[in-house]
Amino acid sequence: MTATLLIPLVGPLQAWGLDARFDLRQTAPEPSFSAVLGLICCCLGRDRAEPINDLTALRMGVRVDREGQLLRDFHTAQNVIGSSGTDTRTVISNRWYLADAAFLVGLEGDRTLLEQIHQALIHPHWTPCLGRRSCIPTIPLFAGGVVDQPLQQALEHAPLVVPAHAGTKHTSLRLVVDDPTGTQVRPDRPIGPFSQRRYGNRTVRTALITRPEAQQ
Repeated sequence: MTATLLIPLVGPLQAWGLDARFDLRQTAPEPSFSAVLGLICCCLGRDRAEPINDLTALRMGVRVDREGQLLRDFHTAQNVIGSSGTDTRTVISNRWYLADAAFLVGLEGDRTLLEQIHQALIHPHWTPCLGRRSCIPTIPLFAGGVVDQPLQQALEHAPLVVPAHAGTKHTSLRLVVDDPTGTQVRPDRPIGPFSQRRYGNRTVRTALITRPEAQQ
């Protein structure tokens, strides 16, 4: 039976990097596949060197309930230990975040695995975060649960993770779903354990869904 695990990702700040180049740490406009799997591994207690083949087999979709606003942090870190292990230096970087964003992530796959993940979200082994350690979720990650619906149907029909704006009757939401026939590519599919730092491409399609919402 097809099942989908729904995970709300809501917080003051989030960061979902598709790449990181030294002093520039960018964020994607929605959660990346590798970051979501990293969050799950954190809750499961999986070491970075452990296999994640079961997780990479899952199909992911993201519903954007509230688009975030880009926020830049001009970051200065002092006394950073250099490669020699003896010298220290000051490191300056530009780190980008999404402020006030709200997402509903769906993972479609084997129900037994999804139930295991859901239990780990309830009782995480390590403290989960929304892309970076400073980004703490404000809605429990386990609030969505496992539903017996295919991915897109589950995302389309699940309640909003944040209230619609006052007086809103209809809400258009961006939906990004894994699709081998899609026209967009995300370089965020892990190839092997996270410790190997190898990533392949994931093909997605983006659509807008319009759904009626009761006036707030």
